[in-house]
Amino acid sequence: MRVAIVGGSGYAGGELMRLLLKHPKAEIKHVTSRKFTGKPVSIVNPNLDGLTSLKYVMPNLDVITKDVDVIFLATPHGESQNLVPALLQKGLRIIDLSADFRLKNMASHEYFYGPHACPQFCKDAVYGMPELNKDKIKDAKLIAVPGCHASSAIYGLLPVTRAGLIKPFPIIVDSKTGSTGAGSSPSEADHHPVRANVVRPYGLTGHRHTAEIEESILPNFPAAEQAELKVSFSAHAVDMVRGILSTIHVFLKNKLEDEKPLYQAFRAFIKDNPFLRLVKKQAGVFRLPDPKTIVGTNYCDLGFEVDPLSNRLVIVTALDNLVKGAAGNAVQCFNIIQGLPETTGLDHAGIFPI
Repeated sequence: MRVAIVGGSGYAGGELMRLLLKHPKAEIKHVTSRKFTGKPVSIVNPNLDGLTSLKYVMPNLDVITKDVDVIFLATPHGESQNLVPALLQKGLRIIDLSADFRLKNMASHEYFYGPHACPQFCKDAVYGMPELNKDKIKDAKLIAVPGCHASSAIYGLLPVTRAGLIKPFPIIVDSKTGSTGAGSSPSEADHHPVRANVVRPYGLTGHRHTAEIEESILPNFPAAEQAELKVSFSAHAVDMVRGILSTIHVFLKNKLEDEKPLYQAFRAFIKDNPFLRLVKKQAGVFRLPDPKTIVGTNYCDLGFEVDPLSNRLVIVTALDNLVKGAAGNAVQCFNIIQGLPETTGLDHAGIFPI
């Protein structure tokens, strides 16, 4: 299937190219960048040197949509909403990696992102999390790939909310992320002498991914409990390039005699989802999820422990923010709309040690 990537000079766009260039059923026809128009994509992505002769082109929709079936939007937040109406009119399938069409609640969108240029399209956009919306993704015209932090939290919370095991409040998510989460544009906060060796809180309250988490898990609670749902999310920048580790604190509705109901909930969730793994070993350095082991992969690892003194359940998740948190999930959605196995072009192990 022929594809185009709009916004191909950022980190997520680069990962899309890396994955799609080796995908057996994808042919990249165009990659756009205003800044690097006419230059080889390997100028920005040196890891692709010798693997492709693609050059960046201007994002002229009339040109780049003539010979493609699917278009990936790896644009900054706020730009996709200006492109989507015209792309849908041309009959294209759209996989959008930005936040523009993730939320159904327009009041939430406006609070976190500002006014929406075409809110009428948000209703029919499908939240592109295969483990949550696989059937809806199959026929979707517009797919909104989840945020990286939101993904790390939702994957940890879906098993226990579906099983009815936890209270709707409090739900506390503490997330640590690498520097690529800030994007490819230089900033003072991400200047190497400033960023190196840090564990820096940067989004302690009001993080925009909070709304995604709440929208995704709300239907799993009984109607009488839904008004109580409140997710408290905090983010920290840490000294790594890729990866997110989320530690999620929730409280069990009932005291458990053992961990069997939790194992059942997590195993039921990962059963038909090839990129989710339960990592809960009795011993060893990597007995629980660690971002170090999933770098470059589309896996999200899940683990948990119970604090019997407080009836607190601590869930830990790890994923690569550029792959399972962005480009990899987008390719997984691409596979689903083609009727391909979800693992096509994505079933590779991580690099270790790194």
